[in-house]
Amino acid sequence: MALVRCDFFSDVLEVGTSMTVVLPQATEEQIGVVAPSSGQGGFPVLYLLHGLSDDSSAWLRYSSIERYAAERGVAVVMPQVGRSFYADEVHGGRYWTFLSEELPAVVGSFFQVSTEREDTFVAGLSMGGYGALRWALKQPKRLGAAVSLSGAVNVAGLRTGRVRAEDPRLFDRVFGSEEVAGSAHDLFALLDRSPAAELPPLYLCCGTEDPLYPDNRAFETACARAGVPLTTRFTPGEHDWAYWDAEIQQVLDWLPIKPSAATPRPGAA
Repeated sequence: MALVRCDFFSDVLEVGTSMTVVLPQATEEQIGVVAPSSGQGGFPVLYLLHGLSDDSSAWLRYSSIERYAAERGVAVVMPQVGRSFYADEVHGGRYWTFLSEELPAVVGSFFQVSTEREDTFVAGLSMGGYGALRWALKQPKRLGAAVSLSGAVNVAGLRTGRVRAEDPRLFDRVFGSEEVAGSAHDLFALLDRSPAAELPPLYLCCGTEDPLYPDNRAFETACARAGVPLTTRFTPGEHDWAYWDAEIQQVLDWLPIKPSAATPRPGAA
């Protein structure tokens, strides 16, 4: 794999920003590493979203995502969005527009990745899980699958403190005075408005010791009520990197990534 730290200017955000990217690389001599082929349409791409206290380097620093992606021949794009909840902030940046419109265009112009829906996936942890599901619910025809790991699926509950205490100034900055419940920021409301047949495959996982576990169970129930197919995985685990590093491997196995011509390169022990 090739590792790229990419600093670039965002017209949408009107400021320089960053993304961390791992790209499959065909190699001849690297011992113990797969050597994938992109085919004619470019590599499948996973947009991997960070959580509230993280940045674009977090997945790379705290998990083995580079190694896991190499084994499956998928490019991974990890953008940086601050504490935005992947929203067009009322008092701040247009991070929803950045994620859903500008970022894929920039990635497609910079790197050899596929632009086809069936090769484009999104996943994220905590705040990033919320962002991944919101992208799938608002733009279902853009994505081949979406995954939430320990997702902050109930933003309305976070704002009122029913789920866990967060600084109220954060939600005022992101959402303004708008009531989140029932709005375009509410995943449960979006779920009720989304045609089930148009949605990409959805995957939800959360540790049973995670404070967000009850809300993830509630989202599972809401999907069943709305007739939305959902793959779930609830196992013992906390809201931490030990859980996410283990679960992202399950996620990559679940994603409908097309088989590549990747083959292990033999080498000396």
